[in-house]
Order: sequence, then structure tokens, then C-alpha cells
Amino acid sequence: MTMTRREALTLTKNGFGGLALMSLLGNTACRRVIKSLENAGQNGLSLGLPHHAPKARSIIFLYMDGGVSQVDSFDYKPRLEKENGQNPYQKFKVDATQFNNIGTILKSPWNFKQYGECGMWVSDLFPNIATCVDDLALVRSMVSDFPEHTNANYFLHTGHGLQGRPSMGAWINYGLGSDNQDLPGYVVLDGGLIPPGGLDNFNSGFLPADYQASILKPGRNAIPNVSPQEPSDEIQKSKLDLIHQMDNSLVGQIGHEDEVEAAINNYELAYRMQASVPELTDFSGETTLTKKMYGMDSSDPHLAGYAAQCLMARRLVERGVRFIELTCPSVKADRWDQHGGLKDGHERNAHAVDQAIAALIKDLKYRGLLETTLVVFAGEFGRTPFAQGTDGRDHNPSAFSIWMAGAGIKGGTIYGQTDEYGYRVIDKPTTIHDLHATMLHLLGIDHEHLTFRFSGRDIRLTDVHGHVIHDILV
Repeated sequence: MTMTRREALTLTKNGFGGLALMSLLGNTACRRVIKSLENAGQNGLSLGLPHHAPKARSIIFLYMDGGVSQVDSFDYKPRLEKENGQNPYQKFKVDATQFNNIGTILKSPWNFKQYGECGMWVSDLFPNIATCVDDLALVRSMVSDFPEHTNANYFLHTGHGLQGRPSMGAWINYGLGSDNQDLPGYVVLDGGLIPPGGLDNFNSGFLPADYQASILKPGRNAIPNVSPQEPSDEIQKSKLDLIHQMDNSLVGQIGHEDEVEAAINNYELAYRMQASVPELTDFSGETTLTKKMYGMDSSDPHLAGYAAQCLMARRLVERGVRFIELTCPSVKADRWDQHGGLKDGHERNAHAVDQAIAALIKDLKYRGLLETTLVVFAGEFGRTPFAQGTDGRDHNPSAFSIWMAGAGIKGGTIYGQTDEYGYRVIDKPTTIHDLHATMLHLLGIDHEHLTFRFSGRDIRLTDVHGHVIHDILV
């Protein structure tokens, strides 16, 4: 076989054993070895090995599409009760909002109580998650750079407010890969609502295409046409071999190696998923008690649907998938984005996710998986402490709450603080870049050294920003 000078140097710099390996592998496999070595040198990792000892093996990202109101969930503000109905302009400086329809100060429609040994305040929206507070690190001081859903979603998912950058799941997949070669390293579970900004929130951007998310539906029909379409396995393998030969020939003609290699990798993964996905989505082996705990027996299709997402997320973690994102169920409300009808809308959304999320945390803990799984609950921004109109809340990027649980997290921790109205952060402002840096850190990745050269510079998920939130880590 032929070999370019660059390929020979790339292999020999890692030892003459690589030359022997090359003679044993075919053209396609050789290019993969070369690409892996190049990527390892570029991103500071060593063939999928972390920079430092990781706490987490996997991440489950519970994406709360639309922006949960912090003052109605995890950031209790008694002053809103005292000044309900008063003019906010007489109390504090009011920024322009997305729709600039600013009403009076609006108290929360829900009562707050303290839970757990840590005494964390949680509203009646989340009675089940409230039972897990001693496992949570609550960050009350999140800020975003964008007040509009699409840009804020890109920022949350990719670290950049504009379309086209790799998502955090793609970066993690690129850096570490999957522990299961028969399943993708990055999975998005489609609950029925693709967020504003669309599938670009889950894309690989300028990274090779095989690092993008695989989108699965929770249930037996997770992927259309996943069952083999050929009358025999031999015929299917022959077709794949022919495709490989054609792709190899194409590389020699046009030289677009990365794109062709990504296509080859995706073909092969799709072939392996024909056996792995049906087993993954078969819940018949789960006990009746487990399915009931998650809420899969509920007559509410939204609760049952999100329960299936959470249960599948646990099963994906068990099978070594690195990054799993759950999306909101298609509740008959506009996501968590209640510009009107706050009480009805937030209650519908909370009812759909609260039981299953608490069950997921407890189930992971019972199985010993929470020690190596990071669970993140976050939306793209928060809501205002005053009304939009009479019974809604507008977007607020100046303050919102998220929480994390599991691998490396100091449970029962409250980090950061907002003002007396929950409007602005006054202590320990925490950015999306800080969140990403912390997630990567727990996976054993130094966010400053996970890079990819594109457009003449080394680009990373956190751009030139981000600090690990050490105060919430054990």
C-alpha cells in the first residue's frame, strides 16, 4: 500500500511499531489511526484519555427549554410577596425586556419550603426534586449574554451565541469518545420539542460530522428504519463493503478525508446500532416498581413520555454513552416560556418532569451510577420578578438558577446570590463558560486544552473564557 510522507512521519514519531500496525490494517483503518494521533496531539488528550483523573464518566443534561423562572422554583424571594402589585420602577432600575411589556411586581403563585439537611428552599412546583436537595449543588447566580431564545440556546449549547459552533456534546464526544462502540457517544432524546435554533444546537459545527448528536425517541421506535432492510446479514455487509470501496476511491480523487471518514464511521455505527438500539429501548426487563417510580404508568402522556426519556438516559449511561441530553415533552404550553398564564404553564411543565427527574437521581444513586454520572438541570436564562402584562414573566438573562448532582458535586451546596427581587446577581456571577468549564473538568478535561484548529486558530468550547466552579465540587 502507498503512504504519504506526512502519514509516515505522523506514525513514526509515535514509534516504529506504528509502521508494523499500518501494514496489518487496511487503508481505511490506517487513516483512522493517523487521525486519532493527530487529534490527540491537537486537543491535548491521548487517544481519548483525560487530562486528569475524572470524577464523571457520563453527563445527563436536563434541558429546560424556554427558561424556568428562578423566583418561582429555587430562588425564594419573600420581598416579592411584600411588594406584590407595586410599581417596579419605584423599587429598582428596570432594564428593557424582550417584549417591553412591564407590569407590576409579581409574587410567586407557589409556596416555598425548606428541605433536606441543607435547608434548601424549593417551591411547590418541584415536590419530588425537593426530596433530593442534599444531592444537589444549586447555582443561583447564573447569567447569560443573550435575552432571546435562539441566541441564548446557541450560547448554552455551544458556548457561542451564533449558529455554527460545535455543541458541548460534540466537544465531549470529540475529546473522549464513547465507552460503547455500538452506540453513539452523544445522544439527544427527542421529547417532541426541538428548541429554538433547531438541530444546530446539537450539531458538530466544524468538528467532523461523526461527533454530532444522534437523535433518538424514547421508546421502541427510537430510530426510523433501524431494523435491517436486507434479506441477510451477508448481503448488508457486502453493500457496506462496496460503499467503503467507493469512499476510499473518493478520498484518492478529491482528498476530503475528514468528510469521507465521518461518513464511513457513521455507516459503520448505524450498522452496529441495528443490534444495540432495539436492546436499549426494550424496557421489558425493567421492574414494574422502577417504571412506576419514573411515572411511566401515568395517564398523562407528557409525564409518561418524559419518564421514558429519563429511564432511557439511565440505560444509556449504563452502556457507556458519554453525553445524553433530554428535551422537554410537548406539553400544551409554550415550553417554560410563559409570557402569560404563568401558573398554568409552569405547573404543566413541572408536572411533566418533576417525578421522573427525582426518580432518575434516586435510581442512579441506588445503582451506584450517580458517583460517575453528572446530572445538570438548566435552561437558557431566567424570568423577571415583575409581570409581563398581568400573569406572565418576560426573559431575564441577568439572573437564573441551575443545579448539578452526582459525580464530584458537593451535595446540599448553594452557590451565588441574587438581589432581594431575584432580578440581578450580586454575588459570584457565573457564566455559561463557567458551567462548560466545570462540566469538562469533571470529565477529566482541561477546558483550556481541548481545542480544534479552525479558520487559522485553536478554538475551544469556552472560547477564551471560563473558570471551574471549584466551590461546588468535593
